[in-house]
Amino acid sequence: MTRVKRGYIAQKRRKKILAFVSGSRGAHSKLFRTANQHKMRASVSAYRDRIKRKRDLRRLWITRINAACRWNARFNEIEKTGISYKDFMHSLYKEQFLLNRKTFAQLAVLNTYWFYTLFDRITIYTHII
Repeated sequence: MTRVKRGYIAQKRRKKILAFVSGSRGAHSKLFRTANQHKMRASVSAYRDRIKRKRDLRRLWITRINAACRWNARFNEIEKTGISYKDFMHSLYKEQFLLNRKTFAQLAVLNTYWFYTLFDRITIYTHII
């Protein structure tokens, strides 16, 4: 039987995988089998960590909004304990403010005047405090 050399498609596939792991150390960037395993593991980790990053950012936004609400309530001495994040978001939902948590967190950090104006409006009209 004659010898069969693999075609250019398999070579392209191997070249693409080796290019993907080119920054790795040792055999992970030189040998195809090891590089392929390294690439699969890296892909799994990247997917998992993208999901985790979304979860962590959402927690950060909630923490920032909650801290801003409590600080404003303490600053104005409306109530000693302060308003909670859940009360604030519920009142926003009732008032039909269609802004997400990321936007509110950015307002709480970057544009506090607008955030506290909104906070006061919500607390006055919905009688939370």
